Amino acid sequence: MAGLKYMCGFGNEFSSEDPRCPGSLPEGQNNPQVCPYGLYAEQLSGSAFTCPRPANKRSWLYRILPSVKHKPFTPVPCGDLTENWDEVEPDPNQLRWLPFTIPKTTEKKVDFVAGLHTICGAGDAKSRSGIVVHIFTCNTSMTDRCFNNSDGDFLIVPQQGEILVTTEFGKMMVEPTEICVIQQGMRFSVDVFGETRGYILEVYGAHFELPDLGPIGANGLANPRDFLCPVAWYEDRKVPTGYTVINKYQGKLFACQQDFSPFNVVAWHGNYTPYKYNLKNFMVINCVAFDHADPSIFTVLTAKSTRPGVAIADFVIFPPRWGVADHTFRPPYYHRNCMSEFMGLIRGHYEAKEEGFLPGGASLHSIMTPHGPDVDCFEKNSSAELKPERVAEGTMAFMFESSFSMAVTKWGLQSCQKLDKTYYQCWEPLRSHFDPSWKPSKR
Repeated sequence: MAGLKYMCGFGNEFSSEDPRCPGSLPEGQNNPQVCPYGLYAEQLSGSAFTCPRPANKRSWLYRILPSVKHKPFTPVPCGDLTENWDEVEPDPNQLRWLPFTIPKTTEKKVDFVAGLHTICGAGDAKSRSGIVVHIFTCNTSMTDRCFNNSDGDFLIVPQQGEILVTTEFGKMMVEPTEICVIQQGMRFSVDVFGETRGYILEVYGAHFELPDLGPIGANGLANPRDFLCPVAWYEDRKVPTGYTVINKYQGKLFACQQDFSPFNVVAWHGNYTPYKYNLKNFMVINCVAFDHADPSIFTVLTAKSTRPGVAIADFVIFPPRWGVADHTFRPPYYHRNCMSEFMGLIRGHYEAKEEGFLPGGASLHSIMTPHGPDVDCFEKNSSAELKPERVAEGTMAFMFESSFSMAVTKWGLQSCQKLDKTYYQCWEPLRSHFDPSWKPSKR
């Protein structure tokens, strides 16, 4: 949307006020006896009060009416949203899905919340430990209703169609090859402009942060300055027919009614905010001598566990880059992993499987499930001339990697009807190249 403004930085202490109400931020304190313009002061805490300063997350919102003013929450149908990991038996196979179906506007109007489908996950919202992967497919905007996730953070990856995300902090336009993060407890609504599809990574018990760079140094990967936070915007709008707030709480959906828009925050300050990031700004690091570096070098954001170096979830991308490694099989190597790997494709063709893995589809390689290049990729790249070449040009694939052993839902295995049951066949033609008479070449 033309005219939207943002503030830049990751985890900064921001402050913003709608220009229609200059001076709406209190001076010198958070909670004055009377706020400017007769506003209410409300704190949104994203961490315990006593967290160390580097991990302490909170924002103060100055709003026309406080969020506590609403009718009681009552349960509503969850649709395909679930936290039941025992719906079906575990499946350790390599799994791949064809592009998920987007409902036609002519058949049924489906908004962002109604179009949420849980495909896999693990853990528990009650214990604040876990990860969930959702697919969203929708065709209409949310009207007089918003969503609030009390369980965890949403990392949203649009794949088809841009989305306009209205939050209590302001508005963000998010396009394919961009992502946004809506942190726990933040109310938001989603406007769409046609048939829309994407992926969501939800984490419990941790917030996303930038990965440590170690020997890389002070710069590289996703640079903090490229993250964008919305500026304050409010609407003082009464809704006599009722405005619906949908709350995801302990894995279930609840709804309440109020007679005003929740997007009535005139000013705010703090470091607990929604934000967006353009994946094209990622500063790619790659091997420049030999061998294939581990995909952790492509980590955009991480949600850390309590174990050093082990993530609840990493968000990893495979962007366009140069491949120059000598004496090397350049595509991803064959692999068995103590982590779960869920992959999606925003556009283009993934380098290790140019056929079958399509934009809007997905794959899951579970803990210790073997995976790697298909036969065409292996044969082609085992004999390719190793000259500098562009890799993944016009492509953007990503991975949600987790230390949790994720279970696939009934929707993912059955109801979506997009599971590619022929996936394993892409490795069937692999043949032995073993030659017991091989001798090292003389130097």
